[in-house]
Amino acid sequence: MAQSKTFYITTPIYYPSGKMHIGNAYTTLFCDVLKRYKSAQGYDTYYLTGMDEHGKKVESAALEAGLSAQDHVDQIAEDTKALWSLMDIEYDDFIRTTEKRHKTVVQTFFEQLLKQKDIYLGHYEGHYCMHCESFFTETQVGEDHLCPDCGRPTQILQEESYFLKLSKYSKKLHDFITENPDFIQPESRRNEVLSFIEGGLNDLSVSRTTFDWGIKVVSDPKHVVYVWLDALTNYVSALGVLDQDPMLFDKYWNGDEVLHVVGKDILRFHAIYWPIMLMALDIPITFKLYAHGWYMMKDGKMSKSKGGAIYPEPFIKRYGLDAMRYYMMRELPFGGDGLFAPDAFLERTNFDLANDFGNLLNRSVAMVNQYFAGEVAQKNAQTPFDTELEAKVEQTVKTYDHLMDAYKPADALGEVFSLISRANKYIDETTPWVLAKDPAQKDVLEDTLYHLVESLRIIGILLHPVMPEAASQLFDYLNVSSDHQTFESRVFGHHPIYRVAKKVTPLFPRLDVEKELAHLKDSSPAKKAPKIEPLKDEILIDDFAKLDLRVGVVIACKAHENADRLLVSTVDLGEEKPRQIVSGIAGHYSPEAMVGKKVIVVANLKPVTLRGELSEGMLLAGSNAKALEVVELKTLNPGDLVK
Repeated sequence: MAQSKTFYITTPIYYPSGKMHIGNAYTTLFCDVLKRYKSAQGYDTYYLTGMDEHGKKVESAALEAGLSAQDHVDQIAEDTKALWSLMDIEYDDFIRTTEKRHKTVVQTFFEQLLKQKDIYLGHYEGHYCMHCESFFTETQVGEDHLCPDCGRPTQILQEESYFLKLSKYSKKLHDFITENPDFIQPESRRNEVLSFIEGGLNDLSVSRTTFDWGIKVVSDPKHVVYVWLDALTNYVSALGVLDQDPMLFDKYWNGDEVLHVVGKDILRFHAIYWPIMLMALDIPITFKLYAHGWYMMKDGKMSKSKGGAIYPEPFIKRYGLDAMRYYMMRELPFGGDGLFAPDAFLERTNFDLANDFGNLLNRSVAMVNQYFAGEVAQKNAQTPFDTELEAKVEQTVKTYDHLMDAYKPADALGEVFSLISRANKYIDETTPWVLAKDPAQKDVLEDTLYHLVESLRIIGILLHPVMPEAASQLFDYLNVSSDHQTFESRVFGHHPIYRVAKKVTPLFPRLDVEKELAHLKDSSPAKKAPKIEPLKDEILIDDFAKLDLRVGVVIACKAHENADRLLVSTVDLGEEKPRQIVSGIAGHYSPEAMVGKKVIVVANLKPVTLRGELSEGMLLAGSNAKALEVVELKTLNPGDLVK
C-alpha cells in the first residue's frame, strides 16, 4: 500500500493577553477545516496550535491580574483549550513556549546563530512598540511616532541587545520569494513583502534586558530571547527538530505540504524573519504562507487589549456549533476582511441553513416516506432535469476541490450552497406531488426522489469539514454507512438504494431575527456606568492660580527599590537641573514606558521624601477603578506653562 502524503498545518501561537475572540477563533477554525478536508482526501495530517507565553506584555498583564506570569499563562492556556474543545477543533499538538521542549530548542538555536556570527551583540536606540514588541525607524513611525502595525504610540528605548543579521540574507530571501510565487498567498501579500525587502532590511533585535519573563540566553543570562525568535521557533520545536524525530520533524516538516496560516498583521514576521532564521540555521524552507484578512466589527478591528471584541461562546451555546462554524468560514473572503455582524449571522442561519439546506433535507425525507414508505432506489427513468442535476453535482465536486486546495473555503461553501439551491429548484421542476398522482410515473417519481437524497449525501460529504455535526445528522437521517461518506464516494450513483429515517428534526430551526437581536443585546456584557467621584468643595480662581503647572519630559525612569507601586522619574522642566519625581504608577507603567513622555508637572509642590527617595513635584494623571493614565502632551516644550 502506498504511503499517504503528509499535510502539516499551523496557526500562529496566540498571545495570552486575554480570552480568544472571533479573530483568533477564525484562524483556528480555518486550519481545522483544511485539516479535515485533507484528511478526507487521504493525507496523513498534523495540526499544531498553541500559546506564545513570554514577553513584557504578558508580564504586565499578569501584574494587572494580580497573578504570577506562569499562573497567568496557565489560566489562559486552559481557557483557550476549553474554547477549542467547544468549537470541536481537532488539533494534534498544543505547544506552549514555556515548555522545556521549546526552551531547549530556542536556546540551542540562539547559541548556534551566535557561534556562526549570524547573531551579534550591539546597542539599540529607536522607536519601540510594547504592544507589538517591535522596533521601528523614524520613517516608519512618522511625525506622530505611532506604531505602523497597531497605531499605538511608540517610545524611545535604548538598551544592549543581540541582533540577527537580516541584511545578510536579504537578497537570498528576495530571490527565494520571486522563484517561488506560491510561497506567500494571496499575491497582494507577496507583493507587500517584496516591497518591504526592497526598502532595505535592518538587522533585528532578538534579545531584551529590561524584563525577565522569557527564555534566558545561555551564554549571557542577563538577556532574554526576544519574542519573535522565541515564538517562531515553535513550528519546528513542536516536531522535535533537535531529535530529528522521524515520526514528526522529518515526516511532516520535510513532507509533502506545510502551511502556516496567519493574520495579515503578522505577515512580515513569518514571511521575512522566519525564513531568514531557517536559512541561517540551514533548515529547509518547506512551508507555504497564507495571510488572511481580519474579522471587523462595525466600528473597526477587534482588539482584546482595547476591549472591543466578539466572542464565539454565546453564539455557539444559543445557536449551535455548526451555525457558527458556517458563518465564520462563509463570511471572510480570500485574503480580504469581513464583517462579523449579529444580524448578518442570524440572516445567514435563516436563509442558508434553515430555508435552503435544512428544508431540502426535510422535504426530501418526507416525500420518500410519503410516496415510497421510506425506501427508494436508483431507476433508469431519467429526465433532462436529472441529467442537469447530476452534471451540477459533478461540477460542484471538482470546483470545491480546486477552491479548497487554493485555501478558499468561503468560495467552496458558496459552490456547495449553489448546488443546494439547484436541488431545491429541481423539486420545483420535477413536481413530485404531480408525478405521484400518475401510477405510470412511479419509476420517474422514485428516480426523482433518489436524485434528491443522493445529492444530499454528496452535499453532506462536502459540508463535513465545516459542519461536522450537521453532516453526521444528515448521514443518520439518510442511513448512510461510513463507506459511503468517503472522499472517493462523491460520485453520483455510488449509493444505489436508500432507507431513510421516518422523521427528521430540523437541523437549523428558523429564528425570529428581531427577538434574537434583542436577546444578544440584553445578554452582552453590561456596560456599567463608571462610578463618578463626588466633586470637592468649590474653589476660587485665586486658589487655582496658586498651582504652577509645567510641561516636563521624562528623560529617565527606574523602579523604586523599596516600594513596588512607585516609579522614580527624572524630569526635564527646562530648568538648569532636572527634577526627580516619585509617582505611584508602577502597576500601570513600566520604567521604559515612561521615558520620552511629555507630562504635566505640579512644579511648585513642596518637596517630600517617599520611602527614601526625594520627590520634587507631582505628575498629573487620570484614573478610575480599572485604569490609570498619565496625562500626555504632544507639541509643547519643557518648561511651558499649563493654564
